[in-house]
Amino acid sequence: MSRFVAFLGMSGPMWTQGYIAVDWGTTNRRAWRVTGGTVEDEFADDLGFTSVPAGGFPAAVATIRERLGDLPLLMAGMVGARGGWVPAPYLPCPLDLDTLARSLVEVPGERAFVVPGASFVDGLRGDVIRGEETQFFGAVHAGLCPPDALVCHPGTHNKWALMEGGRLTRFRTVMTGEMFSILRQQSLLKAWLDHEASPGEVFAEGVARGMEGRALTADLFTVRARVLLGSLAEEEVSSFVSGLLIGADIRTGLKGMPGEGEVTVMGRGALTRLFSAALTQVGRPNHEVDGEAAFLAGAQAIVERLS
Repeated sequence: MSRFVAFLGMSGPMWTQGYIAVDWGTTNRRAWRVTGGTVEDEFADDLGFTSVPAGGFPAAVATIRERLGDLPLLMAGMVGARGGWVPAPYLPCPLDLDTLARSLVEVPGERAFVVPGASFVDGLRGDVIRGEETQFFGAVHAGLCPPDALVCHPGTHNKWALMEGGRLTRFRTVMTGEMFSILRQQSLLKAWLDHEASPGEVFAEGVARGMEGRALTADLFTVRARVLLGSLAEEEVSSFVSGLLIGADIRTGLKGMPGEGEVTVMGRGALTRLFSAALTQVGRPNHEVDGEAAFLAGAQAIVERLS
């Protein structure tokens, strides 16, 4: 059984010798040993949430300490999801960093604490996040993005989040990364999706088509037809399809959000550069932020509130 920890109940000497910060995603996990705010060691692997067998989280967590040391664990992401190690709640928006820090869930006897996720409800539309909230607050805490910002967070499930006065007030998820993965593994386009997507003329063509709001299912089939008819080269398919999906993502993500101002594009560089190029193409100023740096800043900000 897990339990909420009192804000002062986990303060004091527990954190003075350092801690291990863990970002456990859907398809991968990353962990860092942090002492005095400095990363001393780290590792990453593909043991994401979907790769951990039922009941396998205790063993999977044990491997983290085997590699990085017997230290307290501060864990965010899918480790707190249904079917994860322990259930951690979704805290409703608007949400601030202090509320997040004092709502950690403890795994009794393990010196391990799980960061809750966040939820947003808008009429019939509900949305949830796990892990990204730590990055959002960390980016603001570290000055990587302003306290009032629209954040685009590419990944398996891309997030569009609005920060207002340093609080997370609303967000929307778009399954762009997962859709591309499914197309690469199972679709009639899979033979042509092994090339790396890159910004350029073909990518921009896909972005423009995606921004038009057509039916993606129809536009995706035309990709095969264009290859067969010779108007799209096989090696260009990844860039075009990426542009198509990202254009549709941006069209959805910007809807209902502030229409002006710089967008903070946060995550892994291979993805942020594509979204940054697409946003620039549609006339939206933006800057890229490394998601790892934002996560570590968020973990440190939480620990500072517990020390």
